[in-house]
Amino acid sequence: MTTVAVLVGSLRKESFSRKVAKALVSLTPGLKFEFLDIGSVSYFNQDLEATPPADWIALRERIAAADAILFVTAEYNRSVPGVLKNAIDVASRPYGQGALMGKPAAIVSTSIGAIGGFGANHHLRQSLCFLNMPVLEQPEAYIGGTGSLFDDAGNLTNDGTRDFLVNFGKALERHIAHNAKR
Repeated sequence: MTTVAVLVGSLRKESFSRKVAKALVSLTPGLKFEFLDIGSVSYFNQDLEATPPADWIALRERIAAADAILFVTAEYNRSVPGVLKNAIDVASRPYGQGALMGKPAAIVSTSIGAIGGFGANHHLRQSLCFLNMPVLEQPEAYIGGTGSLFDDAGNLTNDGTRDFLVNFGKALERHIAHNAKR
């Protein structure tokens, strides 16, 4: 089965990004998803590249083992959270040979506001383009109003969002199949 590594850009326990990611996973049975803990990845420091820390090696190995990457992130200051950028920086090294290089990817951005993390989504696309990662273009996923999409148990309650995520999951499956390394 095709394995997708999931990087959630919010560390908060009740993160809406994590809830959206879990909803998407439950609605996409044709793929196997593996959530990676990016909160435990130490800061990138080029001085450490010759002898990378164990947490860098573990992240790189888990990403390398995946067939594709799903980024689900909130927007912080019109960009991606620092923890997500750090994980990308660590996984992108060594330069030109990083674990992310060329992997099919998709982005879901989230926001409690109406524009659904548009800035984070497009900022992230810039970094992924540099890493030669084919990113799912359509449908674009900007999930706004996340504060009202889930019940107290974290279950998705909005039918429109559920339908969108089902279609997004199907598009993700096609995207990965089309861009899989041969």
